[in-house]
Amino acid sequence: MNTQSFVFTGSGGQGVITAAIILGEAAAIHEGLNAVQTQVYGPEARGGATRADVIISTEPIHFPKVVNANVLVCLTQEAYDKFGRIVQPGGLLIVDSLYVRATKNTEARQVMLPMYETTKKEIGNPVVFNICVLGCVLALTWVVTPDSVLSALKTKIAPKYVDMNSKALKLGLDMGEKWRASLGPVAAQKEAAKIKKS
Repeated sequence: MNTQSFVFTGSGGQGVITAAIILGEAAAIHEGLNAVQTQVYGPEARGGATRADVIISTEPIHFPKVVNANVLVCLTQEAYDKFGRIVQPGGLLIVDSLYVRATKNTEARQVMLPMYETTKKEIGNPVVFNICVLGCVLALTWVVTPDSVLSALKTKIAPKYVDMNSKALKLGLDMGEKWRASLGPVAAQKEAAKIKKS
């Protein structure tokens, strides 16, 4: 990896900004990488399309905003409609299959996963939906290790919530790995090669 750029989008209250902050801290504090994170506040953060950017690199980062994302996460239809075209060709577009109907003609690899429904069913509390999403991102990019994310998480939440968040992270990791496995061994190898080149 030289530089990878991530954009998390969704609705205010879904935790997209928190997910981006945790990813950035996992990279910078726990893995010694360069990382910068920015987000949109104001009226859009209260129910409208919310956006948070993360850039992670082994090189100096000269501009904090993402122009063309390697990885774009869309958790609502509004976010998908507004930001869907900022993912670069060959990049990764991850959407929640309950909330998003992927309709755009894009050269990105689109991954539709039931992240919200699975979190609600398996954990019973959708408040950790964003951590499940983060697990999916890790499984599909290998940008940082799950242990680094857990270490960053533990600085943000009360000890009594660590177990629930750990389960949500593992749920997302498993979901991402299953998607990769569903491609078949040859296609999965090609997918891994694409991600490494991103």
